[in-house]
Amino acid sequence: MRQARLRAPAEWGVSHYHVVSRVVNREFVLGDEEREQFVRFMRLYERLCGVRVLTYCVLSNHFHLLVEVPRRRERALTEHELLVVVRRAYGGARARALKVELHQTREMAGEAKAAELMESWAKRMWDISQFMKTLKQRFTQWFNKKHKRKGTLWEERFRSSLVEGQERGGQALHMVAAYIDLNPIRAGVVEDPKDYRWSGYGEAAGGGRVARAGMRGLMAGGSARGAEAALAAYRVLLFGIGGEEGVREDGTPIRKGFDREAVRAELARGGRLNVEDYVRCRVRYFTDGAVLGSREFVDRVFDAVRERFGERRQDGARRVRGLGPSLYALRDLRLDPVSATPG
Repeated sequence: MRQARLRAPAEWGVSHYHVVSRVVNREFVLGDEEREQFVRFMRLYERLCGVRVLTYCVLSNHFHLLVEVPRRRERALTEHELLVVVRRAYGGARARALKVELHQTREMAGEAKAAELMESWAKRMWDISQFMKTLKQRFTQWFNKKHKRKGTLWEERFRSSLVEGQERGGQALHMVAAYIDLNPIRAGVVEDPKDYRWSGYGEAAGGGRVARAGMRGLMAGGSARGAEAALAAYRVLLFGIGGEEGVREDGTPIRKGFDREAVRAELARGGRLNVEDYVRCRVRYFTDGAVLGSREFVDRVFDAVRERFGERRQDGARRVRGLGPSLYALRDLRLDPVSATPG
């Protein structure tokens, strides 16, 4: 029996998750049209579920999302509040149809049935699992219909890691976001992250309003104010940690990234942020570490879910190898913390 997914304690005001899901058999089946449609569904259910995607990257056989999830409300939604959410997500016609459906349900079956109908909508809100379930199922339906296929599209259930938020300047959050937006660089798809349209930074650089709001939320812990300042600060962050990691004897880079001249030029234009640690390509802690942040943050999560671990485990924080002294994870990945494959 598989273990329940690790979640932030219910009393937290907001939590952040890095989620990853791959196409079954790692097949490269997500073309331009598929990635466009995935982003449309992502934005739709982001509104419906009341979460915020700070950044993301959709590649040809998998995707990454960095999602901000507010705490679930204690009181039930009013009908007006629910209709506002539905209108924002689906438009006025769907909201009006739901209003009529609620009225008819009350008339025919009573207030209790109407409340059940409202709860069927509300249960999808402020929940990372419900957001991912709805998004992946809806995209699978669309994909199977388009390609005249049946069956599952995604490999197992999605993986998720709990990431420390704006505490300590948002260091862990920035690291994970950069890891996500640098995927197309590591894969050799583009030479500049702004040119990859199916990513949070690429969408924001292209003027996307929602993506720019995500960048502002992501960089809220720093001095950046406004969308343009947040984008500039984030770009410096990407170039500051996205350089090549040495070269082989034949002159080819050990790890794909920006060449030194590009890094120097970008930093000279925007100024270097105070980034202590150098993010490596495909660090497994970002996907397999379960929780990522400061020692205090990881131990706080560990204390909240103590029953998941054996009696011999006395504390939660395990130092992240290769990323400096101040990042910790809940899992100690002793073997192969850095994978050679992109994504």
